[in-house]
Amino acid sequence: MNKNELWKFKAGFILASASVNRRALLDEVRLVPDKIVSPEIDEEILKGETPARYVKRISIEKAKAVAKEYPNTCIVAADTVLAAGRRIIRKANTADEARNNLKLLSGRSHKVLTGLAIIAPNGKIISRVNISCVTLKKLDEDDIRVIIESEEWKGVAGYKIDGVLSSFVKKLSGSYSSIVGLPIYETTQILRGILK
Repeated sequence: MNKNELWKFKAGFILASASVNRRALLDEVRLVPDKIVSPEIDEEILKGETPARYVKRISIEKAKAVAKEYPNTCIVAADTVLAAGRRIIRKANTADEARNNLKLLSGRSHKVLTGLAIIAPNGKIISRVNISCVTLKKLDEDDIRVIIESEEWKGVAGYKIDGVLSSFVKKLSGSYSSIVGLPIYETTQILRGILK
């Protein structure tokens, strides 16, 4: 059986992301990319750029970067950020940066935005921005220590919602898969339209 036969796709697709979480989400719904390519782009935030505009632009740029190498192919790309108001919370590179991020998010609601960009084999670009809301409990020093020591903040946009931090989430509204890194509903619906 063809790996994507469940969806009756005529063609496959390339995942423009090295994210383990995105690959796992696709695996869960039996969508297996033909290839995984990590795009090389500048992810610097532009002056005055809102979180929604940022994730939309970056996801499109990731897809376009891979499409240059693999023309006439379906490309799936995404980018996820956390935002407190209009402020984009950057990925932490150190435990101190992760601690500062957690203190900023502690006891408040914040948005998790994921930009999705899919390039069809004919070059058409389809993009979406999925916005979810997460409320964390007021984190004390022990809570923060547990999260930091788990090291689940490494390499992700803020935290892993399906990890240790899940025990501190008071409320979540929106798409769980999008918070993890890829809005699966939108992804499958767009791919069904493109690849059938």
